[in-house]
Formats: sequence, structure tokens, C-alpha cells
Amino acid sequence: MDRFLAPNTSEALAHTHLTENWFTWDQDHPSFNETLVAGCASYQAFTRYLSGSDLFIVPRSRRELEGVLRRYAYDSIHNAIAVSRQTLQRGGYSRTCSLAEKSIRDVLNTNDNATVLLNLHAPQAETFTGPDVSLPNSNTRIRT
Repeated sequence: MDRFLAPNTSEALAHTHLTENWFTWDQDHPSFNETLVAGCASYQAFTRYLSGSDLFIVPRSRRELEGVLRRYAYDSIHNAIAVSRQTLQRGGYSRTCSLAEKSIRDVLNTNDNATVLLNLHAPQAETFTGPDVSLPNSNTRIRT
């Protein structure tokens, strides 16, 4: 994870603050802290993608990868909103999502991060070993 978001980044610090203070984090501020939630959402999106635990359709392009990460970030934002006792300011949800999206784009634009993330869960080419395979209803044999 440190390759993408080092422990001293604002996203990692936001994630640490929220996870260590999950039941009281919203009481530290007079209103919903959009920056804190967006940073944590971005961090959690990368953590969730790296684990691959619920990745059913593997992204094949940078655009698809960004879409997966954004959906993961939105899930995190929704969870934080549901737990928070603070109300969102007008436009707060959009601002929080935009901040998380910017953070995700920044990480993907750094070095070869997008390529590394795409290759992480890329399916391996299958090789068939064993006897020759016959096509059904055909005399043609395929050598493998």
C-alpha cells in the first residue's frame, strides 16, 4: 500500500484517524469533514482493490480501473455518512466525491501505478496440456 499512498499522505492519515476513532470522529468538527472522509475513502478504495476480495470483473483498462476505485470510494463515503451524526452542507456529497476522485486520479497518474494495479489482478493465460483435443462433430484435431 505504501507504494500508492505512503503513511504520511493526507489519505493515510485520514484513514488512520477515522479507523482509530470510528465512533467519535465526527464529533471533532462542527460540521461534516468532507476532506477527511474523501481522503479516507480514497485510501480504502485502494486497500479494497489491492485485497481483490470482492473483485468479480477485473478491469482491463485504466478507465475501468478508475471506475472500480471510484465505486469503492463511494461505498466508503456512504458508510461514513451513515455513521456520522453531522449533517452534510449543501453540495457536501458532491464535494466529498470530487475530492476522493481527484485523489484516485493523482495516484493513478503517478509513475506506472495504473499499470501495476491493472496487472495485479490480470487473469493469467491458460495453457492446455494433455492429449489432443477434438472438435465436436468434426474429424479435425487440435494440437495443444
